[in-house]
Amino acid sequence: MFPALKNSLNGLMSVHPKAFLSHKRNVREGVSTRSRIIMVLERSPSSAKTIAEEAGISYSAALHHLRLLEEEHIVRREGGKPYIWKLTGIGQLRLTEITVQRL
Repeated sequence: MFPALKNSLNGLMSVHPKAFLSHKRNVREGVSTRSRIIMVLERSPSSAKTIAEEAGISYSAALHHLRLLEEEHIVRREGGKPYIWKLTGIGQLRLTEITVQRL
C-alpha cells in the first residue's frame, strides 16, 4: 500500500463518526478532538473539566467542542453548573453498532 494512503487510513480509524459536524467546516484537528470527547462520553457522562482531563485537551477547547456537538444535538448538558455532559444517541453510528443493533 502507498505510504500516504496508509497514513490517511490510519488517521481515519481513530475518528468517531459522530465527530463530523453538518453545519460547520470539519478540520482534521477538530474532528480528532471531538472524537476523543465522544469516546470519553461513551464511557460515562462527565463534566467539562473531567472530559478535558481525560481527552488531554484544555478546558476551553473542551467547552468549545462540546458546544459545537450540542448544536448538532449529539450531546446535551444536564443539571446545574458544573453541567454533566451526555451523548444523546443522535448522530452517525459505527459499522459495528449497526451490526449489533440489527441482530
